[in-house]
Parts: sequence; C-alpha cells; structure tokens
Amino acid sequence: MKIQFAGGAQTVTGSQHLLTIDGKRILLECGLYQGRRKDTYKLNRNFLYDPGEIDAVLLSHAHIDHSGNIPNLVKSGFNGPIYATAATVDLCQIMLRDSAHIHEMDSKWLNKRRSRKGKEPVDPLYTMDDAERACEHFIGMQYDHAFEITAGVNITFRDAGHILGSAGILIEIRKNGKKIRLGFSGDIGRKDMPIIRNPNLLRDLDIMIMESTYGDRVHTHSEDIAGDLAQTVRRVAKRGGKIIVPAFAVGRTQLLVYMLHKLFDQNRIPNMPIFVDSPLAVRATDVFRVHPECYDREMQRIFLQNHVDPFGFGRLTYTHSVEESKSLNNLKIPHIIISASGMAEAGRILHHLRNNIGDEKNLALFVGYAAPHTLARKLMEGEKNVRIFGEAHEVKCEIKSLDYFSAHADRNEMLDYLSLVKPDRLQHLFLVHGDEKQALPFKQTLESAGYRSVHYPVMGETIEV
Repeated sequence: MKIQFAGGAQTVTGSQHLLTIDGKRILLECGLYQGRRKDTYKLNRNFLYDPGEIDAVLLSHAHIDHSGNIPNLVKSGFNGPIYATAATVDLCQIMLRDSAHIHEMDSKWLNKRRSRKGKEPVDPLYTMDDAERACEHFIGMQYDHAFEITAGVNITFRDAGHILGSAGILIEIRKNGKKIRLGFSGDIGRKDMPIIRNPNLLRDLDIMIMESTYGDRVHTHSEDIAGDLAQTVRRVAKRGGKIIVPAFAVGRTQLLVYMLHKLFDQNRIPNMPIFVDSPLAVRATDVFRVHPECYDREMQRIFLQNHVDPFGFGRLTYTHSVEESKSLNNLKIPHIIISASGMAEAGRILHHLRNNIGDEKNLALFVGYAAPHTLARKLMEGEKNVRIFGEAHEVKCEIKSLDYFSAHADRNEMLDYLSLVKPDRLQHLFLVHGDEKQALPFKQTLESAGYRSVHYPVMGETIEV
C-alpha cells in the first residue's frame, strides 16, 4: 500500500491523501486551499494525481478545507462514488453549491478589475453546474456500519465529534490472511462540547493518519467559557457597541447560537438583538434540525424532550436577503452579528468588518482557528491596518479570541484520542493538517509518549507501508 500526501501536508487547508491498495486508488478528502488568492488558485486547480484514475473518495466531514475541491475533482474526470455520513452528505449539498456561487462571484469581481487593466479574464475554479454534478456522486452511510469499498477493503465511519456528521474513518485491509487496520482521524472533536456527541475513538490500529491543528496548546476549560462570554457581551453592550463574530457557517454558528440561547434564558446577557447573517448558516441550521441522531444527551434533555428549538429564540433573527443584511448597518443599538466565513475571507462578514472595525466601541470576536495570511489571522495577531475589498482600513475596535469554541481537539485531547492505539502495535503515525508550529511540538509529545515512526510528511510525498 502507498500513501501520497497530496494536500493538507504541513498546512491546515486543502486536505487530500491518496491511498493505493492493490491497484485501487482511494482518496481521503478533497479539500480546498484557503488563503491568499495568488497562492491558492494554482494549488486548487492542479491536482498531484489524475482525478480520472481515482476509484472512490472517502470524506470525513463537510468543512470546505476537506470537501471544497470535490466539484473540481469531478470536473477534472473523477467519476466514482463519494462516501460520507448521511449528515455530511446533506451538508455538502448546500456547502458545495455555496462554494461554487462564491467562486463565480469572486471570478466576476476579479475579471472586472482585470478588464480595466487590459488583462485576460480568469475562469472560476468551478461553477454551480460543476457543484450540481458533484453532488450526484455522494452516498450516505451510517456510523459504525462496515461496508466493502473494493475487494478486501472495508470502511467504517466513527463519530469524530467535530461537527455534525463528522467521522474518523477505519479502513480494514485483508490480504494473504492478514488484516491491516488503518485509521484516518479527519478532524478530531472535543469531549463534552454542546450539541454533538463525544469522539468515538479509533482503536487497535497499525497505521494512523492524524490531524495536528492544535498540537502545541491546551484550550480554555468549559467551566470558564459561559461566564467569559456573558461578561464580554455585557461589557460591549454597556458601552453601546456591536459584536461582530466571524464564524464558520457549519458547527461554530450553531454552537454560538446554542450558548447564547442558554445565557439569554438564564438572564446572564442583556435583552439585545442577535442576528445570524449568513444564507449558508441558515441552510446549515436546517440540516442540524433534521439530524437529531447526532445530538448528545444534554441536547436531547434540555431542548428536544421539551419540544424547544435549540437554534431559535425570541431575540434571534436569521437574515436571508442582501437587503436584510445591509439594513444591519443602520442599526444603532447594541447587537450581535454572527456571519460567515470564520477566516473572514469571503461572504457577508467582510461587509460587517469593513463597516465596524473602525469604531472603538465595537468588538470583533473570533471563535476558532484562522489560517496564516487570512484576514481573521491578521486581526487576531493585532495588525492595526488591514485591507478589505482592496481598501485600507484602520483597526480601532476591540479584538478578542475565545479558543473554547474551537471544534478541534487540543494537544491533550488528541492524546486521549490515541489512548486505545497502543504504541507497540502502531507501525506508522503520520501527522497532517497542521502548521509546523503546531505539528512539530506534538510530534515530540507523541515520541515522548512512546509512539515510534512519527512522520510529518511534506506536500506530494509518497510513502509505501
């Protein structure tokens, strides 16, 4: 068996790992690179393999850095099945179409600028038609149900606890009377987070491909966060400010709404309007509502048993139209706007940041990881002058990060995820989906814990195991 690390190697976006097993080529993920356009456009357009030779795709979850290049894969010749959990399939139906719309609009805007400079137009990475065709390839599977993907190769999805429908993937390979167990972590979630269940650990593995996004840190404990969030909201409201929250439309937005709902019911935050201003988040929330099989016990006990919608309450408004979004600019009273994208690279959040980061009464609240060179990362790192839609803006508002809301496991939680994978059995451990700053300290932690053959592969590297 060969493993080619064709994306998400020594970086946190663009995840793609190609397995070649007895001549069959199985692709784990087909994610989109995110960051500066000039760096990512070529990476996203050009694959390190022939898409037409891929037999099947296994997808761990719907986030765009794991799924977002699937329409381009299909456009470039892939014609096989794409296996994922049922909830992931439903999320991808909306997310890939939304991504296609963004690519089309981005290309249209860019070509206007290129035309003024006498430059040739560029095509979008993929179109809505490409996304529509890609969606036809998805096959939804249940958690914990083994199925044969090709002769001698069985697949099982285990709940990864990262977002709705996310999965770690167990790949069992039978050959010459022997069985090899390969685990792919996808993105690992966290214990005791609201809404979805805890990660279901992969176990008894011979080979592991594992994310390392937060391999160098430990997150804020859950008992601290409700008070911190409530205090932050009260402080900004008291000074008459707005809270602008760049948040991923899938997972982070629903978690924030859930926590704000509880704080509002407990009278711990003021009676102020809360807006979810993201068409994708609105549609994604509808998907959350139809997949209660993914919910944890607290969600069932507090909300479902009492027939209460966890994603809707009195002060919460979901905006749909552009006109509704624009009208928020005229709202002078304190309020909260949650809008996509989490890395502040596209979507309505850019308009809200442009209109509000110049006012010191306001707060830009970041609730997750941001890749290098993204607007979110620049603001989180304290840059005082940033460019939005090509224009310079001075940052005067307060900037705050709450890492508790991250859906990624931290160093200790990733070690816990490996607790049923014994070092003396595991022959190869590959760290992916992590920048060098995070992955290399985690590599040292793993080696100190007794894990051998821990490797941090480079882009394009192929290893035979």
